[in-house]
Parts: sequence; C-alpha cells; structure tokens
Amino acid sequence: MDIRIPPFLQRGDTVMIISPSSKIDKQFLKGAKRRIEEWGLKVVMGKHASGASGSYAGSIRQRLNDLQDAMDNPEIKAILCSRGGYGAVHLIDKVDFTKFHEHPKWLMGFSDITALHNLFQKNGYASLHSIMARHLTVEPEDDICTQHLRKILFGELPTYICEPHKHNRTGRAKGILRGGNMAVAYGLRGTPYDIPSEGTILFIEDINERPHAVERMMYNLKLGGVLERLSGLIIGQFTGYEEDNELGKELYKALSVLVEEYDYPVCFNFPVGHVTYNLPLVNGAEVEFTVTSKNVTLSFQPEV
Repeated sequence: MDIRIPPFLQRGDTVMIISPSSKIDKQFLKGAKRRIEEWGLKVVMGKHASGASGSYAGSIRQRLNDLQDAMDNPEIKAILCSRGGYGAVHLIDKVDFTKFHEHPKWLMGFSDITALHNLFQKNGYASLHSIMARHLTVEPEDDICTQHLRKILFGELPTYICEPHKHNRTGRAKGILRGGNMAVAYGLRGTPYDIPSEGTILFIEDINERPHAVERMMYNLKLGGVLERLSGLIIGQFTGYEEDNELGKELYKALSVLVEEYDYPVCFNFPVGHVTYNLPLVNGAEVEFTVTSKNVTLSFQPEV
C-alpha cells in the first residue's frame, strides 16, 4: 500500500491535544499548548484530554470520542497525543477513517502511541513518532527535538547524522521507515495492525523491559521471518531496566548476534526512545539509511 503524507502545517492552523492512553498532569497540557502556540499555531484541547478513569485519561468511549473528533474535524490539521502509558490498543479497532480520508492530518506521539501509528499506516497514512506534552513543557525552547518537530510540521524535513557504534553493520538502503515501541508493536504481531516487514527499515525502542524479554521479542521477529525481510534495522534506546545477567552479554551485543546473518545496514544507539534526545521520525515515510564506519545518516526522501 502506498503511504500518503498528510499536508504540512501553516501558521494559524489548529492542533488538537488528546490523551488516548494514560492520564496526564494538567500542567503538561498547559505547557504543550503554550509551546505550540509559540510556533504560530492554534491549540484546542480534546474534551477528555485532562480526564481520568483509573490510570487512563477517561473511559474507552471518552478517549475514542476525542480521537475520532480530532480525526473528523476538518479544522484540525494535527493531533498531539499528550502521553503514552497504556490504553491506545483499546481504540484501534473502533476508529472510523471515512472523514479522515477527506482531510488527512498528522498524528504525533510515541511509546504507547505506536499502536496508533500502526493503525494509521494500515489505513495508508504516515504519522510522526515524536516527543509529547511533557517534553514540550520541561525542555527549553531551543531543544533540538522540539525544533525538529516544529520544522517537520511546517514541511522542513531533516537529515539526521549520528555517531557510529561498535556493533553497527555498514551499508546503504532505501525503504519505508516503520516502527516504534517494541513491546507495543510486539503486542500487535499477527493482527491486521502488524508492521509489514518487506521493504521496511524498522526502528525499535523500549523502556522498563528486561534484556532477556527484549531478546525474546527479537527472537519472535527472527523466527517469524520478519528480520530476514527487512531492508534495514535501527535499534534505538532501551532504558529503565536493570541488567538481569540472564543473557550473559549486554543487550546490544545480544541483538547484534541475532541479526549478524543478514546483509542490510544495522545501527545501534540511535537517538529515539524514552530519553530527552528523542528525534522525531516520519513513521511511514520513504527514507535513505546509510551506515558507515564514521557515522549513521537517515534522510527523508524529497517526495515526502
């Protein structure tokens, strides 16, 4: 399926902030609104953006209604998911794209929002794997990830150049950039919302997953034939865990062994994940991915 790139924004356009997963501190909603308005955009809040139902930002119906309202409203040009956590999977089989097809828009977020990125790509649309409300609130105006997000929304696409890593495998590939949080994507394996592997440059990241659990998920991709069909692999940040020593080696080393038989480019330690340096990525875009002994380059193709 061809992936459609939503229209880029212009000054005066409107962004809606919603909370499709876990509940969020209202101060982060206010901070994100303030930051986005500094870019010359208007911001409206989803009806239940600051809601709470247990650990969620509202009931399934409330969270779904906010997402559907944002997707259906032709005045809304982009949707910022306020945070991840857990809960987006409750919504993905209930979303109606009928009106969205008439006026596509950007969806932004990461972590649990990976479920929605997969949903959007299944329906033929790219989205933005990006920082969310807390980052927009607590990081300074000149934060590099904040600035990249602003530039992408207005149509200025980046070329990222990153440091080499000892486990990298050199090479050059073109493909469709797809991925996000590994555990969330893994939870959608074998469903209609699975990430297709053919022609994909896959990026993965996670938090609070013990190394042997990450390796287990990677074995699933290997044994399921996913890894062998990829065009490239970007291994991002795996944070928030304690080494459990069950692997007998550090995590990146274990993952490098699992992909050593393939001939496509692989990079480790890419700046994407639950870290401050979390570069926004156009999920579903065509990219050129080059790994050399000196650096890693990821560039979005001009037709985007």
